Amino acid sequence: MNLSKTYSASIDGIDAQIIEIETDIHVGLHSFTIVGLADKALSEAKERVSSALKNSGVKPPSRENRKIVVNLAPADVKKAGSQYDLGIAIGYLLATKQMKEFDSAHTLFAGELALDGSIRGVSGALSIAQAAEKNGFTRLVVPKMNAAEAAIVSSVAVIPVETLEQAMRYLEGRVAIDTQPKTAITPVVAPGESLIDIADIKGQAAAKRALMIAAAGGHNLLMQGSPGAGKTMLAQALRSLLPPPTLGEIIEVTQIYSAAGLLKDHSFINWRPFRAPHQTASPVAIIGGGQSPRPGEISLAHRGVLFLDELPEFRRDLLEALRQPLENGKVIISRVKNNLEFPAKFMLVAAMNPCPCGFYGDPEKECKCSAYESLRYRKKISGPLLDRIDLQINVPRVSIDELQDRNRDRAAADAMRGKVAHARKVQRERFAAMRVPMLVNAEMSSKMCDETLHFDRDAEKFLADMYQKNILSARGYYRILKTARTIADLEARDTIVLDDLAEAFSYRLREG
Repeated sequence: MNLSKTYSASIDGIDAQIIEIETDIHVGLHSFTIVGLADKALSEAKERVSSALKNSGVKPPSRENRKIVVNLAPADVKKAGSQYDLGIAIGYLLATKQMKEFDSAHTLFAGELALDGSIRGVSGALSIAQAAEKNGFTRLVVPKMNAAEAAIVSSVAVIPVETLEQAMRYLEGRVAIDTQPKTAITPVVAPGESLIDIADIKGQAAAKRALMIAAAGGHNLLMQGSPGAGKTMLAQALRSLLPPPTLGEIIEVTQIYSAAGLLKDHSFINWRPFRAPHQTASPVAIIGGGQSPRPGEISLAHRGVLFLDELPEFRRDLLEALRQPLENGKVIISRVKNNLEFPAKFMLVAAMNPCPCGFYGDPEKECKCSAYESLRYRKKISGPLLDRIDLQINVPRVSIDELQDRNRDRAAADAMRGKVAHARKVQRERFAAMRVPMLVNAEMSSKMCDETLHFDRDAEKFLADMYQKNILSARGYYRILKTARTIADLEARDTIVLDDLAEAFSYRLREG
């Protein structure tokens, strides 16, 4: 019987699904057909496979006067990409008896074939390795350039190969290939490019305090101020306050970037992402989706920062689409056959001017906008979206004395980083003891706030007064509680006191 089975994987969103490759060869006029909802790139695999086999010294399908059918199962799942090439080639060799049998039932293949028989890298190697582990595969054969990424998953033997001939010789036992060692990951604050340190920010003591609170609890932040006041630089300096990601966070972020094909020369993303899309970006680019759904900027900012500069200049429908991810920490892309879920636990940091000219409320430069123009400009940001932003601050113009001050208070900056790191450690330990999959206070539900937060008597009275005066919505009430919990964590307090609540409440008051 000229029939073989090999296995590969399909990337569905950011997850991988095991695909069974069935190859059948029977009598008939020569043809080479791939069935199973294959896209254009996959339909062209037969040409790549034929040339790669010919240039690897074996008899290619083009010289077989028989009918070759390759079925990718399950047949109702749309297949896209070129990662099936290696599995198809090995399946053909098994079906034509040009290769000895091996443990194909526990071996997974992923790799794109070049015409000369070399094997190119593919997207989603980490997701494929996770699928292999989940489905009981013991061996994963991947391109050498993807091996370090796949070896983040330690329970599967990752075999790096460079050519189809090398893969054939290894599977037949004619040559030994060392298993890729488990990838060692060292978290860092930021990649190699220059990083703006919080110590480089001149003045802006109140804004730095807000940045520290946002970094400690993963809270959303809106900065409003005149042009050139330093809002963009403050947002960029936030990265210097964030602690390096945990191993679990690194794996989550790497999986997203790998599925999106954005790892480039990196085997993993061991820093917190900072994404700053332009105002002309489309909703699909920011939220995710498309004909072949891909993660958007909010997912690429997972466990990091999404910075939206000039917030009112973004499309209204795009801003409103942020409301659900900000609340749930994920985005669901709905399709006819299935729904895809992309993680999106990011910190939203936004900056805006107070009016079209930018100088409303500026003590030194007169605003030239009418009251209607200023109101219309600010109304571009809806109330429900603002209600999801925990910290809303005004960033004033820096004085000339502060600008000319050349001193950098590195000790104060290090103290801020230390406080943030300690607060995040306290939160991780608290949530681990509660056995909930959370890392920062901003992720808490209202139920968790009611059950776990403790206040002194003055703080409880303050909360009741604010809510009874209709100053807060129910959502705003709980967001203040979470911010106050972060402030208490920064001060190493178990109980939330009146000062914590008063400071949290002050960040909800925005002029205009």
